[in-house]
Amino acid sequence: MPPAVARHFQAPRTGGWCRLEGVTKLFLSQAQLEEWALADKADLREGRLVVAAEGGSDWPLTPAVHVVQLVSGEDTHQLVSRVKTEEQLGRLGAEQMADSILVGDSAYEVVPGYVTEVGAPAPERKPNSETDLLAAFILNKMG
Repeated sequence: MPPAVARHFQAPRTGGWCRLEGVTKLFLSQAQLEEWALADKADLREGRLVVAAEGGSDWPLTPAVHVVQLVSGEDTHQLVSRVKTEEQLGRLGAEQMADSILVGDSAYEVVPGYVTEVGAPAPERKPNSETDLLAAFILNKMG
């Protein structure tokens, strides 16, 4: 993990709050969560992401997949490069098998993981809340 990213993730709790103007949805791969768990940085408990560096703060997680590529058939639902929850896949009639999904006659390669929602920071404030730090870390890690 790059030091700049690690610094964001391990930053001490500074207290305070920020006005939330929206919600940001973030996809976290199962592999990333396992890496964080092995490093004792975060864990998945009872459907929630628990971040150790933030005093055990937690965020709800929803099972999801990131659709990486079309393997066969046609992308009639325009799923490539999208993140879909299990509920959304169910509405499409999709069947998930490990790292792939089938939607009708189309097969896709996917990355299993979770979606979490964090509040978006107000633009005029410097990120300092645990939600801001989590969002910054995840965005930097995914980028």
